[in-house]
Amino acid sequence: MSDEEITTRSKARVTLHDVAREAGVSKSTVSRMLDERLPNSDSPKARKVREVARRLGYVRDVSAASLRRGSTGTIGVIVPRLTDTVMAMLYEAISQAAAQQGRFAIVATTDDNPEASRQAAEALIRRGVDGLILTTARLGDDFGDELRDRGVPFVFALRHNGATAASVGDDKLGGYLATRHLLDLGHRRIGIIAGPDYATSSLGRHAGYRQAIEEAGLPSDPALVVASSFSIESGETAARQLLDLDVPPTAIFAINDNTAIGSMSAIAQRGLSVPGDISLVGYNDIPIVSRLPIPLTTVRVPFDRVAELALQLLFEDSPQPAVRRVTPSLIPRKSTAPLS
Repeated sequence: MSDEEITTRSKARVTLHDVAREAGVSKSTVSRMLDERLPNSDSPKARKVREVARRLGYVRDVSAASLRRGSTGTIGVIVPRLTDTVMAMLYEAISQAAAQQGRFAIVATTDDNPEASRQAAEALIRRGVDGLILTTARLGDDFGDELRDRGVPFVFALRHNGATAASVGDDKLGGYLATRHLLDLGHRRIGIIAGPDYATSSLGRHAGYRQAIEEAGLPSDPALVVASSFSIESGETAARQLLDLDVPPTAIFAINDNTAIGSMSAIAQRGLSVPGDISLVGYNDIPIVSRLPIPLTTVRVPFDRVAELALQLLFEDSPQPAVRRVTPSLIPRKSTAPLS
């Protein structure tokens, strides 16, 4: 590496990865050679690692090192918001799974804001948690890379970034099951409230919808696809847009139960009925949807299994990041009916 490159590197924080690449060894070797708690090796490899670290200006991240030692028995969980029942259910499942391992889970909320996620992570790291479980992954966000370079143990849950260990539902399968159910009931004009395009969960469910539509030999109609957030309000807005079409759908697949509940409101405001005029399917099977005046057909995600796998991945020493998917299941209720 040239003096100019070293000068440029010094303007940014030098990571274990930088030292490992320059020394021609693995990151774990660098970590071991620079760990002051271990006996100081005088091997040629150790001397080279220490020389490279000194030359690059590597400074050990004490907070990340305490995470790697896993000495506090606590897990940090970062969620967009606990007012979202899905996130509350997942946190509760993680808390219970952690307790079975003698650990305690601490939660922080971010309002699904990337900068707030970084701040929450830093706050939890300073408190010495053993690792982080994040439900806030966004495609195109490099936060996972930042944590990995610092040696911070972490895993994504429910959403992932495509390159990092994660425990998620099989969203494509779930979207396929929801849409296939409506097709089997005779519906051919099926709208989808598709969620945001930064979340792999909504993209996967949308992909499952497209697969089922294509298999049925139906044409793709962009007007039947409406973007949304994950909120009740956005579901209501998106459903109105579908109902305003010259030829509205006879069925709607909403990307989660919140947007399905919002859809129910929009449908009722138009003087229409579920499922008499429009069949409706949600996703996640939060507790309230089975107790609505019209119980909601939905796709159930086993959050306890998502939590168990997230904890396994968090403490699993694997050279390759794994995305583990749990299998969802369709729960038919009274919000869907055959097309009359």
